[in-house]
Amino acid sequence: MPPIKRTKFKLSPDQLFEMFYWLTLVRAFDERLSVLVRQGKVRSCVYTGIGQEAIIVGTCFGLRKEDFICPLHRDLGAFLMKGVEPGTMMSQMFAKTTGLSKGRDSALHSGVTELGIFGNTSMLGANLPVAAGLAYTFKMERTDHVVVAYFGEGASNTGDFHEALNFAGVQRLPVVFVCENNQYAYSVPVEKSMAIDDVADRAASYGFDGVAINGNDVLAVYQATLGALARARGGEGPTLIECKTYRWHGHSEHDKAFYRTDEELAMWKSRDPIPTFTTYLKGLRVLADDKQAEIEARVTKTIDDAVELAVNAPDPSLAEATTDLYA
Repeated sequence: MPPIKRTKFKLSPDQLFEMFYWLTLVRAFDERLSVLVRQGKVRSCVYTGIGQEAIIVGTCFGLRKEDFICPLHRDLGAFLMKGVEPGTMMSQMFAKTTGLSKGRDSALHSGVTELGIFGNTSMLGANLPVAAGLAYTFKMERTDHVVVAYFGEGASNTGDFHEALNFAGVQRLPVVFVCENNQYAYSVPVEKSMAIDDVADRAASYGFDGVAINGNDVLAVYQATLGALARARGGEGPTLIECKTYRWHGHSEHDKAFYRTDEELAMWKSRDPIPTFTTYLKGLRVLADDKQAEIEARVTKTIDDAVELAVNAPDPSLAEATTDLYA
């Protein structure tokens, strides 16, 4: 089966393999965390994004190191794609000294400035004005760097969302607003919180483009992001990309999600982004069974090594509680 040279997205087979790897790794990381929570080994709160991997991979795949992301609590995969080692990320969940904050904080608020990751706050949506501020800095410095800011459809009903989009629109800032519309703001279904069908429609109120896409199609997300990045780098201002998706687990690992039906969950699981992409690659005669097995084995070893590092890493000492303080 000779592989094709490139897809219509101008991705080579090696790039498609890399995209498949990231989809598989992000899923495996969250799945292992879910198990570890039930074993009582994880000290951080855990909010998995299982089912939403295509959004992270599609939006991060075309980023540069200098670009910034403002991830949500459910976007651990974005940390990995921006350069955080899996062992470091897993250590963060275990509150070990080898984690990003050396055992001081959960994964929810950690960031890595050197890698272009701005830590989120517990007030979802509050990262959006910060993202606009980062983008304003890039504009003032006359660079072509871009900020990608993630939020949920629930956060689009908060004041921070509207203030950030208004400022970004007026100033034509290099920021891409990515809505992870997974149908529920904790337990509130989208039809109970919005009188419109698409969050993307709100972009027009602030003078820039918004688009609603299939958030479970990694190539659709990638294509939409490429266009938004090009506009941002070219001085044409922001874009709002709404990715329609679904989280398989509850709001957090301690949420049993009794507010939704089994039928609804089964329907969305049938749209799993990973088998969908796998079928696409095999239809193109790009991904052979042996290559798939090779990538999946690599992912398994990466996750196993990350857990081993986190388990065996030292806990922070009491003396370290008074270090890294700023007045």
